[in-house]
Amino acid sequence: MQLGNLMPVIEEICREKDLPQEKVIEAIESALATAYRRDFGQKNQNIKVEFDLKTGTIKVFDVKTVVADPEEVKTSTDSERKKRDVIPEASLAVQPEINKGPEKLEEKKFNPKKEITLSEAKKIKKNVKVGEEIKRELEIPTSFGRVAAQAAKQVIIQKLREAEKEVIYQEFKAQEGKIVSGLIQRKEKNNVFVDLDKVTAILPLSEQIKGEKYLPGQRIKVYISEVKKGTRSPEVIVSRAHPDILSELFRTEVPEVANRVVEIKAIAREAGSRSKVAVWTTEKGIDPIGSCIGQRGSRIQTIIAELGGEKIDIIEYTDNPIKFVTNALAPAKISEAKIIDEEKKIIAVKVKPDQLSLAIGRAGQNVRLAAKLTGW
Repeated sequence: MQLGNLMPVIEEICREKDLPQEKVIEAIESALATAYRRDFGQKNQNIKVEFDLKTGTIKVFDVKTVVADPEEVKTSTDSERKKRDVIPEASLAVQPEINKGPEKLEEKKFNPKKEITLSEAKKIKKNVKVGEEIKRELEIPTSFGRVAAQAAKQVIIQKLREAEKEVIYQEFKAQEGKIVSGLIQRKEKNNVFVDLDKVTAILPLSEQIKGEKYLPGQRIKVYISEVKKGTRSPEVIVSRAHPDILSELFRTEVPEVANRVVEIKAIAREAGSRSKVAVWTTEKGIDPIGSCIGQRGSRIQTIIAELGGEKIDIIEYTDNPIKFVTNALAPAKISEAKIIDEEKKIIAVKVKPDQLSLAIGRAGQNVRLAAKLTGW
């Protein structure tokens, strides 16, 4: 059967839907198989179609898997049952529950549509073995009926939708843990819907920055926290409150972080209010804090602006817990720090009276973030 030169049509579909060529050909083959089965196929045929894109021709096959003859399966099952039934007297004393009743064996049913017995398969191919596939080429009609053609059309549409959905899912799944730019579409109840071009993402209330306003048409950067397969399209959950959005913003704005010259060791964040970021480097001559702040604070100010004015403390990481805790409690100046319980990771910190409120912070925020950052 000649289907003409479909190459330009397939190429156009691939461009329009952003699909790989093999997915479109797979949809065409599936549609032709449906059409053939409707007009010319028989009940026990497993129709497969092979479409040659270069020549525009198709071949139709009845494909079946070779299985053992039912008699052989039954004989084998009976012998296995007899072996299991012969139980030594000694083992009966130990395991009396074995002899409670006849064992029910699940026998696999023969599927004539997709399977062919070994004896029947040998009539087609002498040296065939169990597990092999038998392909019998079928006669190809000159044309399909109207109903079959309509069914083929529906299959193509369905297959292309499924393929398109899978491509979008894989694309966004690969972006999990990354920042993307989107346009706020609308707000429904507590959820904000963000247009990411190919899919509409959900920004739940739990992932929003407290007090931040989300207006339709506003462009914002969001962190892709989770991608799931949905019924109509992939379900993409995005966040503005996730701690990792900070590390991604630092990678975007600070070349030293992007090149891994400066490493972000820990982040403690209370979204929309304040964050503490511990940075570290092994490179001599590199100031990790200065690299993140930038000249005249240009780099850090860009990140702060992106997070709606959230305060960010950048501190230097160290393996020494006393020094690390002292650094983490900045901007307060610490007079003394001492490990009280190493197992429970408790450190006692002393400050001068004028530094006490600064060390604790508003509603205990500074000391709370320091504890979260250091783990002490």
